[in-house]
Amino acid sequence: MRIFIALLDGLGMGELPDAAEYGDEGSHTLANLSREVGGLSCPTLERLGLGKIEPIPGVVAVKKAEGWYGKMVEKSAGKDTTTGHWEMMGVITEHPFPVYPQGFPEEIIDEIERVTGFRILGNKPASGTAIIEEYGAEHIRTGFPILYTSADSVLQIAAHEEIVSVKDLYRLCEMVRKIMNGDHAVARIIARPFIGQPGSFQRTSRRKDFSLPPPYPTVLDVLLERGIQVAGVGKIGDVFAGRGISKNFKTTNNSDTFRVFFELLEDERFGLIWANFNDFDTLYGHRNDAIGFQKALESWDAQLKEFLPRLRFDDILIITSDHGCDPTTSSTDHSREHALLICASPQLLTGNSLGIRSSFADIGATIAQLFGIPWSGPGTSFSFILED
Repeated sequence: MRIFIALLDGLGMGELPDAAEYGDEGSHTLANLSREVGGLSCPTLERLGLGKIEPIPGVVAVKKAEGWYGKMVEKSAGKDTTTGHWEMMGVITEHPFPVYPQGFPEEIIDEIERVTGFRILGNKPASGTAIIEEYGAEHIRTGFPILYTSADSVLQIAAHEEIVSVKDLYRLCEMVRKIMNGDHAVARIIARPFIGQPGSFQRTSRRKDFSLPPPYPTVLDVLLERGIQVAGVGKIGDVFAGRGISKNFKTTNNSDTFRVFFELLEDERFGLIWANFNDFDTLYGHRNDAIGFQKALESWDAQLKEFLPRLRFDDILIITSDHGCDPTTSSTDHSREHALLICASPQLLTGNSLGIRSSFADIGATIAQLFGIPWSGPGTSFSFILED
């Protein structure tokens, strides 16, 4: 048996009960997106039961779904990539990671400059593309890196590849990762290399995340202890700081991620293959680009149609998400939403509702039970879908 997880980053399924506390009341990435663009064409996801989870404008609720379908509540505090991924593998974060809506405090910047030997440009919340246009020319002139954040728990450092080499940028981020601990332990330090000239700067694919490691063992760690190999695709390895991952396959975009996903169908080494499809969040949700989000989702659905027939009889595919990133609201940040949950397998002759699961951790608990591995952490398995 192999389990594939396809995580559609940012594809939220409607506000959580506490969404108002995060400023996200009214967010529903999928429904609002479909309404905004006049309906989505996702026939493969429809077949698996997407339209039966709840009414979504333009999405058909088929009479008989081929997959099991539902959505999940996030128990962890926050709405970050890290908290969502960690919870799926059994780590519930009780306090959200720190955020810096006014930029980082002076004492932090002073320490970063002291340890790294660089002066810092920027230090404010900003769009990554906007801030390199604002400070890029000064960065080229001075060699000083550009530091910025967002509503997420991140500290991002941008540098032109011809001014600060990618290797040196990574080393710089490693130094900053050691500084950002205790009360200032942001979830991720992100290296953001870019190229080009003023007016035409472009970020490159050599982004790298330096994440906090999970505070205690996850389902991924338990799998490895029992000899079950785990493949990460995209940024999965970064999110877990390499913990619990046998091998991570870096990718550049959704199509490249699906290419690796297809290749791993032929690879016998791995029991769990987990891919993060990041374009929905990074390229479209954060930029409030509803049309781009629509096209990306419809393209992904078409690739899913080709992927499903290639699953072996005992393979299982779990399609999920980690938070919302509603492109139709005034915010350009993550939104506090339910996560998508769809399960498909050639051995599942019919599908049914999984309801509203009480935690993202149900995915990890299910994986552990399917592999016959004891798991005493959070989560309730839905492996009953295979009992028939």
